[in-house]
Amino acid sequence: MLVRRLYHPRLAQASYLIACNRCREAVVIDPLRDTELYVAAAAAENVRITAVTETHVHADFISGSRDLAARTGAHLYLSGEGRGPWSYTDAYVADAGATLLHAGDVIRIGDIEITVLHTPGHTPEHLSFLVTDSAVAAEPMAAVTGDFVFVGDVGRPDLLERAVLIAGSADSAARQLHASVQRLAGFADHLQLWPGHGAGSACGKDLSGVPQSTLGYERRYNWAFRIDDETEFVKAALHGLAEPPAYFAEMKRVNARGPGRWSDVTRPALVAPADIVEAVLGGAMVIDIRAAADFGRGHIPGTINIPLNRSFLLWAGSLIPLNSAVTLIGDEAQLADAVRDLALIGIDHVAAYAGPEVVDAWQRSGRPLEQVAHTTTDAVAAEAGNGGISVIDVRYSAEWDAGHVPGATHIPLSALRDRLAGLPRDRPLVVHCQTDGRASIAASVLQAAGFANVAEMRGGMTAWRRAGHDVATGQDG
Repeated sequence: MLVRRLYHPRLAQASYLIACNRCREAVVIDPLRDTELYVAAAAAENVRITAVTETHVHADFISGSRDLAARTGAHLYLSGEGRGPWSYTDAYVADAGATLLHAGDVIRIGDIEITVLHTPGHTPEHLSFLVTDSAVAAEPMAAVTGDFVFVGDVGRPDLLERAVLIAGSADSAARQLHASVQRLAGFADHLQLWPGHGAGSACGKDLSGVPQSTLGYERRYNWAFRIDDETEFVKAALHGLAEPPAYFAEMKRVNARGPGRWSDVTRPALVAPADIVEAVLGGAMVIDIRAAADFGRGHIPGTINIPLNRSFLLWAGSLIPLNSAVTLIGDEAQLADAVRDLALIGIDHVAAYAGPEVVDAWQRSGRPLEQVAHTTTDAVAAEAGNGGISVIDVRYSAEWDAGHVPGATHIPLSALRDRLAGLPRDRPLVVHCQTDGRASIAASVLQAAGFANVAEMRGGMTAWRRAGHDVATGQDG
């Protein structure tokens, strides 16, 4: 047997190519939309992709399963379990010529048997796949667990309720998740677990950066396997979950009814600085992907800073409407990556892009650049007490509940664009997060919306605590 793990760091997502060495055929599980990744991997291993499948209807990226199956002539398999309004539509299944999988079904790739387990909880239709190399063993060596079990964590059970707005579904999903964990716990300790995500994914709560594990290890150290009582498990599974990214709901809808093809993605042109200037003046959505420090030192007014780092897609999906035509500013070496990555989450229309020289061109034309001001925790503590400023905390709710600046207003970064109308314009706004990353993005969103007096509190809540300032707790404020 041959196994290739194909990992995308900005999605913290793992796909798997599993092949039979004898017949040189392969299955791909949970492919991204950029099918070239898997075609190239198969070519490098001299295998032919004959089956494509996925663990569930994904919320964090557009599936590449249909495209990859069509490109390679492989057969597509999708979950037929947990049917409901969140499931793959009948029209999509028929159009793609897919086979619906159920618990106990087996996909055979030469000597490799891929046995279907129904593991609901993260989503009702979620499948895991037991992998057996029948040439050498009669029992599975591994399970591809998707968003069911991660290293150190399990998939969050609240997405249907909080992202798709199916009221009351989180509690029942958590109970399903508990039952799924208990069933998996019945397998042998040596079973390897190959999860669909690593650290940084919003599909869990506290994922490890370790790429894979064993059931025996997780049984000892993963919190989900150490709570037998269902009620206690449900409380733990639903506690401390971050707000789901804003784009998750649309991803679920897109993947259930049939994702768009990679060929539909707009391939933008590198344009002259003057064209970007015209786009900004015309009110286009312009995203500056440079590092926060570079953006803060000088940027074109009206642009939003989403640095091309490991959190790029999380915040791009939360702050950019998926049907928007986007213009990018950034280093030329980064721009191709940004365009491809945005398309992975359905932002298909990057109209144009230009290098950082456009910022200099703006200034040479006689228009002033904007900067992001910074302030200290001591200055914030002094001003917040007399009402001279408004402090905006853009962290997740669990972080806020654990301690926040007294008198601050809590607006998670993913909700900031929707709540701009309620913010005061008659006094300075100071934004902060846990350290600095989210606050830098938030400051750019506020400036782009016309707030003239915006500053970032250096070091965020970490620096505030370190300085010994008062901390409020709970959900007040």
